[in-house]
Amino acid sequence: MKKERIIRRLIVEARPIWKWLILACILCLALIACSVFAPKLLGDMIDLLDRYRTGEFQGDLMQELLSGLSVLLGLYIGYSLLSYAKMQLLNRVVSRYFTCNLRIRISDKIKRLPVSYVDQTPVGDILSRMTEDVSTMGNYVHQIVDTLMTGFIHLLAIAVMMLLEEWILALMVLALTPASLWLSTLISSKSEKHFHAMFTEGGNLNAHVEEAFTNFATTKAYNLETYTEEKHDEINDRRKKAEATAIFTSSIVRPIIAFSNALAYIAICLVGGWLLVNGTVSSVGAIVTILLYAKQFSAPLEQIAGGLGDLQHAKAAAKRVFKILDMQEVENADGALAQAAQGNIRFEHVDFSYDKDSPLIEDLNIDVKRGQNVAIVGPTGAGKTTIVNLLMRFYDIDKGRILIDGIDCATLSREQMRAQFGMVLQDTWLFRGTIAENVAYGKPDATREEIIEACDRAYCDHFIRTMPEGYDTVIGDDMTNLSGGQKQLLTIARAMLANRRLLILDEATSNVDTRTEILLQKAMDNLMRERTCFVIAHRLSTIVDSDLILVLNHGKIVEQGTHKELLDKKGFYYEIYNSQYAI
Repeated sequence: MKKERIIRRLIVEARPIWKWLILACILCLALIACSVFAPKLLGDMIDLLDRYRTGEFQGDLMQELLSGLSVLLGLYIGYSLLSYAKMQLLNRVVSRYFTCNLRIRISDKIKRLPVSYVDQTPVGDILSRMTEDVSTMGNYVHQIVDTLMTGFIHLLAIAVMMLLEEWILALMVLALTPASLWLSTLISSKSEKHFHAMFTEGGNLNAHVEEAFTNFATTKAYNLETYTEEKHDEINDRRKKAEATAIFTSSIVRPIIAFSNALAYIAICLVGGWLLVNGTVSSVGAIVTILLYAKQFSAPLEQIAGGLGDLQHAKAAAKRVFKILDMQEVENADGALAQAAQGNIRFEHVDFSYDKDSPLIEDLNIDVKRGQNVAIVGPTGAGKTTIVNLLMRFYDIDKGRILIDGIDCATLSREQMRAQFGMVLQDTWLFRGTIAENVAYGKPDATREEIIEACDRAYCDHFIRTMPEGYDTVIGDDMTNLSGGQKQLLTIARAMLANRRLLILDEATSNVDTRTEILLQKAMDNLMRERTCFVIAHRLSTIVDSDLILVLNHGKIVEQGTHKELLDKKGFYYEIYNSQYAI
């Protein structure tokens, strides 16, 4: 995305808060008025003292001075109050209506992105874009009003006041402005690539930290603490260098401008004094006023310089955020089944690959009738879990059709399709909450009695009741209060409670002991009755009673039949079976 488009897009994204930004601009104009009239008033008071010294003023000096000081004090108090009001307004509006809305939009966008994006993108990188990058964009909205707009208007106001006061000295100050602005733009433009690298490495760093903490036990078990620390240091060092370069490049402008304005300040003092002696300048107050304006003049110039540097910062952040928001969403049909699925599933000449250059499934044909218990077996990488991904439409097929009760799944919405399936996966997933809430995840309106019944059928009611709060026991983030087998039992109870017509079991008994496996098999036999079930298993003892066994290898069905039929063939299934149970 081009730089100009990013800036335009940032302004468009701030459209919901434009009315508040306009109000902030009005406050800025009032602030500028206070700041530019104060030096003029102070210069007039100095001229009053000079006139009193020479005898030109015959009135009540003290009264005039007190009146002027009162107005001056009022201006500075008003400036402070307006500054506070503007700061509060921008902080609340930007955080509530800009950054918060952006994070909500990103979260909503991710839900509509293909599963492949979440599979291929580290969680830490996504979180970095939603937090750090969005905050940087919000800070730049501050800069638009608080620095850039205010700075330019302030410069213009000061320039007008100086020219009206003493144009010769004013030109000495104004002569440096074009060079300062050109230098600011030139140097700040060099920092964008470094800010982009900084954000990229920041995402990598967050991803590494998230991964390290998620797999902390594995890291400790394999004594990889040093390796993990070294990798962290390597990524952190790259981010530190990119950040240091970016901040140095964007910040160097301020001291340069401050130095040039200091030279102008010295020149005004010397030239102004010489002009006063020669009678070219009418009064000391005029010189003091120009000096005060010159001092003020450097502040908005530095603000603008800083704002241009922050602009590069914001553009780099915005580019990463807009990349997510502009990603192509998965197409979702709006079709629906006339009634709940009966359970007839058919694959017709299905082709699929995660990488277009590496075909995985080619010309796959499966015909599963209602109520059948279908087992899918094969070596690692044969495509077993991929079939589940295609059934659930986590990924879309490249060619062919998948039919449910004779209806092409591509014509159904993903929500409608997934509502027909219950799932128990190899990797258990539980969230922080009570045991009852976790079991009822697939059926939020379930009663306590229904939850208990499902847990009883999944043989986990007993261990739940032994826990401190029973079904109201809160499961921690690290799940250390549950064993792997217990977590699997809870996910099986969740599937039982959901009571869907189609059931997918992907290595559902891989994390339980042999005795529990036997109990679970009995419970699942009852659960799978009159339901179409797809069972993916490596342990062939769990699928010997299946109605149909599909043997996959390299994405193709090489054999199919019952357990006995496949053993009698003495083919690929026979080899797998003997490799597990031959003595």
